[in-house]
Amino acid sequence: MSSSSSSASASASSSSSSSSLLLSALLSRCTDVEPVFEALLWPGSALPGPERVESVTALVRELIRSGERSERLSVRLQALIWDQCVPLLKTMSRQEPQSRQLLPPVCALLGLCVGQSSADSLRDLAELALPALSPPEGDRERIHLDLDVAVEVMAVLLSSQSISESPSLALRSLSCTLSSIKRLSEAQASKVIVRLWFTSLKSSSEERRVDVLQHIWEDLLSWHEREDVAAVTARALLCLTALSDHLFSTWGQKTPMKDQNCRPKPDPRESRAFFRVVQAGLQHQDSVSRKRALYLLKRCVALSEALDAAVGVSESESLFRWIPEQKSVLREFWQDYALVLETLEENQVHVVRPVLNRLDVLVERTAAGAEGGRPVHPSWLLCVYQRMFHSENKAVMKEGVDHLLELRLFQQPGFASASSQFVVGPFMEVLTESSLYHRSAGQAVGECPEIGLKLQRFMVTFFSSLPEEHRGSVLVQLFWRLGSQHWCAVPLLFLSRALSGLCPCPLLRADGLQVLREALRCTMITHQVLLRGATQCFLLHSALCLTDVSAVSLDEVFGFLVLFRAEESLCRGSVLWRELCDWLLANEGRFGSAEASTTSTPERISTHSSSRLKAFLTVPACSDQTDSVPDPGEAELLARALLLSVDLEWSRKEESKPDYDRLDRLLCPLLDDLRRLSTSVYVPLRKTDKSLQLMLRLLQLLGRCSEAEKENEDETAAALTRLLLGAVEPVHEFILRRLSGELQELCDVDRAGLYLSVLRELVRTYSAVPSYLSNLQKNFVSRLAVNCTRILSGPPEQTPSVAGQVQKAVSMATLALLCELAQQGLLDPQSDAVRTLCSLADLFYTSSSSSSLQCFNQPLLKPSAQDTSGSLSSESRADDSPVLRDWGRVAARFIRDQWTCLSFLQKVGVLVGPAETTSATEAFQAALEAVSLLPSDLVLPVLDFMSSTLPQVVLHDEALCVEAVGVSWKLVQALSTNAHDFWPALEAFVRLAFHRSVLELTDSQSPKLTTSIRQVARELVELSQAKSGVMNVLIQHCCQTWLPSDPDKHTDAAIQSAINHLDVLAEACVYGPVFRRDQRLIQEVQTYVEQLGEDCAANTAVSSENRDDQFPRLCVLAFLSRLEPSDGLQRRLMEELVQRLLRKDEEISKSKVRYYSNSMHHRVKNRVWQSLLLLLPRLRPEFVVRCVLVPVCEAGFCSNQASVKYLIEWALILILHQNPSHIQHLWDCFSTDQEKTKTSICTFLSVLVHLDVLLPQLDDKVGQWRRAVEVILLWCFSHNFSVRLYALLALKRVWEMEGLQALAEHQQGGPAALGGLATVVQACLRQAEAMQNTGNAMKNWTRIQEHFFFSAFHPLRDYSAETIFHTFPSLSELADDEWVPVWKFEKLVDFHSSLPLRNPGRELRELQPGDWVQQDRAELEQEERWAEVQKKIAPWRLSVQEQEPQLMAPQRAARLGKLTNALLVVASLIDKPTNLGGLCRTCEIFGASALVLDSLRHVSDRQFQALSVSSELWLPLQEVKPTELTDFLQLKKRDGYCIVGVEQTANSQSLQDYRFPEKTLLLLGNEREGIPANLLQLLDVCVEIPQQGVTRSLNVHVSAALLVWEYTRQHLGVRQGS
Repeated sequence: MSSSSSSASASASSSSSSSSLLLSALLSRCTDVEPVFEALLWPGSALPGPERVESVTALVRELIRSGERSERLSVRLQALIWDQCVPLLKTMSRQEPQSRQLLPPVCALLGLCVGQSSADSLRDLAELALPALSPPEGDRERIHLDLDVAVEVMAVLLSSQSISESPSLALRSLSCTLSSIKRLSEAQASKVIVRLWFTSLKSSSEERRVDVLQHIWEDLLSWHEREDVAAVTARALLCLTALSDHLFSTWGQKTPMKDQNCRPKPDPRESRAFFRVVQAGLQHQDSVSRKRALYLLKRCVALSEALDAAVGVSESESLFRWIPEQKSVLREFWQDYALVLETLEENQVHVVRPVLNRLDVLVERTAAGAEGGRPVHPSWLLCVYQRMFHSENKAVMKEGVDHLLELRLFQQPGFASASSQFVVGPFMEVLTESSLYHRSAGQAVGECPEIGLKLQRFMVTFFSSLPEEHRGSVLVQLFWRLGSQHWCAVPLLFLSRALSGLCPCPLLRADGLQVLREALRCTMITHQVLLRGATQCFLLHSALCLTDVSAVSLDEVFGFLVLFRAEESLCRGSVLWRELCDWLLANEGRFGSAEASTTSTPERISTHSSSRLKAFLTVPACSDQTDSVPDPGEAELLARALLLSVDLEWSRKEESKPDYDRLDRLLCPLLDDLRRLSTSVYVPLRKTDKSLQLMLRLLQLLGRCSEAEKENEDETAAALTRLLLGAVEPVHEFILRRLSGELQELCDVDRAGLYLSVLRELVRTYSAVPSYLSNLQKNFVSRLAVNCTRILSGPPEQTPSVAGQVQKAVSMATLALLCELAQQGLLDPQSDAVRTLCSLADLFYTSSSSSSLQCFNQPLLKPSAQDTSGSLSSESRADDSPVLRDWGRVAARFIRDQWTCLSFLQKVGVLVGPAETTSATEAFQAALEAVSLLPSDLVLPVLDFMSSTLPQVVLHDEALCVEAVGVSWKLVQALSTNAHDFWPALEAFVRLAFHRSVLELTDSQSPKLTTSIRQVARELVELSQAKSGVMNVLIQHCCQTWLPSDPDKHTDAAIQSAINHLDVLAEACVYGPVFRRDQRLIQEVQTYVEQLGEDCAANTAVSSENRDDQFPRLCVLAFLSRLEPSDGLQRRLMEELVQRLLRKDEEISKSKVRYYSNSMHHRVKNRVWQSLLLLLPRLRPEFVVRCVLVPVCEAGFCSNQASVKYLIEWALILILHQNPSHIQHLWDCFSTDQEKTKTSICTFLSVLVHLDVLLPQLDDKVGQWRRAVEVILLWCFSHNFSVRLYALLALKRVWEMEGLQALAEHQQGGPAALGGLATVVQACLRQAEAMQNTGNAMKNWTRIQEHFFFSAFHPLRDYSAETIFHTFPSLSELADDEWVPVWKFEKLVDFHSSLPLRNPGRELRELQPGDWVQQDRAELEQEERWAEVQKKIAPWRLSVQEQEPQLMAPQRAARLGKLTNALLVVASLIDKPTNLGGLCRTCEIFGASALVLDSLRHVSDRQFQALSVSSELWLPLQEVKPTELTDFLQLKKRDGYCIVGVEQTANSQSLQDYRFPEKTLLLLGNEREGIPANLLQLLDVCVEIPQQGVTRSLNVHVSAALLVWEYTRQHLGVRQGS
């Protein structure tokens, strides 16, 4: 608000008493005041000084006081208004803000004049000011004053006594202010409220005040009801909070109105609309609006408690009730309610979690009472949950969701019905948050997250509690939510899973299925395939259980089913398919009729499908023969319906006699049309297309049956395929005729695609039928290949025509398909068909002996525009022809099909000619050009050709090979966002770039190519960190190349190539990306779906792709397990790999001495030592001693995480067990400088704990035993507690080896020989046992003895893959994505090793993770007490005392010449002495004018004095109670202060951008509650401090210090200059 705001009375009080006495004396001696007036007045266009205006005001006041009421005075006052004040007000509205200093004195003068004027004058002045508040549309000329000036003028008018004489003017003024409130900014609206509404209420009579309040009240609430949006809620709360002192005062509540005809004062507690505003405010995104809403709620409760009368008891829909008999319970409820909401503002889960038990109390109170008679409406509880859902902290959000899901109130029908819109609205919205679905602590990968289980129980409870008549509509709304907002894959999956658990009930009608169709069509397009398929399965199961079959037709059912893809969910033979069949069979004859149908629904579903089939195949005879191919969607729907009908019919057959005739009758229309294809030339083209589309889709769906159906004999599929087999020969003849030159239109290119798809599916389906395959090879393939070759070999056209070029495109596509089928082994290599295909080489090579290239990448010429359309105008260009618009794609496929043929010819050896190298190089060059020319999704045949040609080129043209690898790699990288094309392209690229001939190259043979391959390998590893499965493709190909599964193909050159590319092997040993939390969630949920097995049909339908992130490690471990140590090269490979891994561990240790648990460094080191443990027994002893033992000992001295430490200790034990003669290395480790070893000596003490494993292999057992005892004793006296603990454990285990102790005594001459040593040992062991009485030491001693590495674990007996890769990581608290279960070794790779996969015993496997050094978490959790939660309840009663305390005189500071500024710091809301003491010191240092406290008693507080350090002696202090702040701030506004609040609001200004006015009052909020809502509207501006941290909160003293310094910095230069 403007600092110049004032009232007439305030200005009058600011005039000095001496001026009044002087004017009184002047008037008493002056008979004519006219000269005095003339002397004081100013010209209308000039700006007088404030003193001059104040002098005129004082003169007028004295005249009025003197009692003069002459007509002459009235005329003069009117002249002052219109000739002096109004022109001056207009001038101020047009000029700079500096002129606003005149506004207070001018308004004071105007107030005096208006008080003596008639109602007409008030009306005229209002006409001047009101247009600024409510501008008329399209008439800006009527606005003469700006908003600030108009507000002050209206404040003068409303404070006048004459306003009561013009009710219409008062009403119009109020309406204008209400209109302005809705459109102005918050600061301007606050000014209107304070200056106009407060003035009107203060100056009105009691009756008039009620009318004003009622008018404002009704307008605000009706506005909110009409426009229930966030902005309206925020503005309504601002207004209601400002009026709270009037709305919640007890006048008019306890005492009846004097006039019974007057309207009562509005009671907010009785208004449902008011509480709707409050509830909307409690859920608002803006913290200030939430604070205002809670403030209003508190005032309601306080007023109810003060009046102690029943509220809302008689109304069943009342949102607020007060029952005097339950006031203590209600007071406690609302206090807890306020506590919970205020605590939620903290957004920190450790602050919020302790008060959640208060939320349980709220639930109990809400549930108390009978239905409809609860003391608290349930909607208040939902506001709390909504607030938690909107929290910025995801942990708080999750706490809210978890709490709501377990809310027992939903078991009550009334609450469930009242909360249904909340469930389908805000609750569904928060469930879209993926972070809610992470596993809880203690859950294993693959388990259903807790929220998923809770959601299943919640949905069952909620829908079973809803009234039956509401369930259907609520379910439809919920399904509508699935399609109307964005759902990620994981939330949608678990919500669908929850809905699939609902009890069967007829809820969904046709409109519900349509809503669900839209959700399936729109929501899941971008989801991962497996998750999308699983979601489809759950939704289909829900639909089957919840559909009202009498309200939907079979057409609607089949139209719905077509959205469930066979390759994702609804696969024939799966559990879901069988469930669907059972559902259709159970409801047959009960389905409703279609809207367009005039007949009843057929009794059998097969009858319905048969009629649909006839309608599908009915095509008018006059249909155009050049039509495009029909949309396959209808064929898809009908094929699904026919298969379901067939399965239903088959289920009805007698057990002994299958009903083949019924199937024949069902498919008769289709079979008849197919059989007539080759004989009836006049069949409409559209009919043949539809018949072939349906046949194609039937064969595809039959081919996609589940694995269970494939293993068991599928009689239904066999019967169907036999029926279709009878029509295969006519179809072949038809396709042969059509592909042999009949297809000549551009639309025929797509038609050819249909024919070729049918041909491919026929060959795949019937290739196992000997008669079919023989006929295919003898009578079909050869003839078709010859016909196509003839078309392609024909003379070129002078002018390319559509017919000629389409024939070429179709012929090449046909030959490509035939070559593809032959390459897949579906055709006999010795057949005439394959020999005919081999003759295709003549298309690409001349018949000359040089075998030089004739034409690779043969182009498909673009037809002329005149040929495509004879009606094209001469102005049209060929490129603009819609017929030729997609010609580029046709031409690209033509080139792709050529390379498919060439790849086949290359692999069968046809392209090898006399000049082999030259021919291969030229072909390779042409293939490289094709890669650059073709779209990325068409290059696979080219890459296959390059891969097969590469061995002939690699040694003769290195540059060409390098270029080919580079171009191909860029192509693969460009496809990384296209999953459909990326993986096939990656596999083809890896086969090319890492071909065996390339891997076997050495640096001396092809330095550039080998360098390029290594670079590509590094980039592939980098790509694999972001894209799962990339490394899998690379390492699987390389391992298979280096060590083929067939032993006869093993070569030294392949093993040498593995040595040359040791980096790839080493990287695979430690491979495993650390994914983002959201990526890890997707992978874990996919594991969950996979573990559902066949119960989820998606696992049957979706083809599994091995993209497990642990597969590269498994693959390389399996590769290493198959190496033979007896083979020199293979032994060398293992030894060099071991050295490489040891160096990697050393590099990590040196680069980062301290690394965190489960960090990438930790994981890599753990994988290094796991691989080393696997290889250790396969290494030569001399190599282990020479190259491994010392690095292992050195690794033991490094700072390692627990899991790595255990593996190093285990490796050292195994090495010493295999090489006992080198145990001296272990004793040398104990001789290392203690300062260097620190606690790492514990590693070697742990080895001595297992001395019983090493001693049997040693020669001098007694000597080594005694040396172990002596070494351990030295460390039993270490200053480090952990070292002493390890040493005592080792000492106990070694000393307990009774056989060796007795043997030592015998060799040394009897028991007395060990006397001294035994005494020391026994003293140390007694010390260890004495730990039982020393608290934490006792706990640690017990834990270390029970630790798995020292109790259940045996280094030799437990040596297995299970222990290394699963048990140790799980017991070492390594992240569970590092655990490699044994089943992956068995299922994913072929693991052959002397190392056993599984542990023989169960003891180690059954242990729970836990380290002796960790804290006892259970005890910590039990220490969380509600008593430690600090209650944050604001005062319930606020009163305002009208007094103005005086500032303390700063005489002491003035004597020292201290400089001060105009900054006034108000800290009345702060109550901690430490904060106030520090603030006092800060204000004094930076020269604030005064510090305002709530009480001066703080000055004598010791904590205050400790921080203020006597600064209170030099700083003026003032006492203003918190209840007096409203009047104090308004007074300071009138004195010209700008009120600045330190608060985070939606309109806050950043401290770094804000310019402080010189006269600034800085209002500081309470440490916990901030600035109360009733003071926020008095602020001119809110300033916030930019923050970058997480806690989002500064100490109030720190915040104030930052603002005080910023004010001082801005004004320091000004003061120094002056």
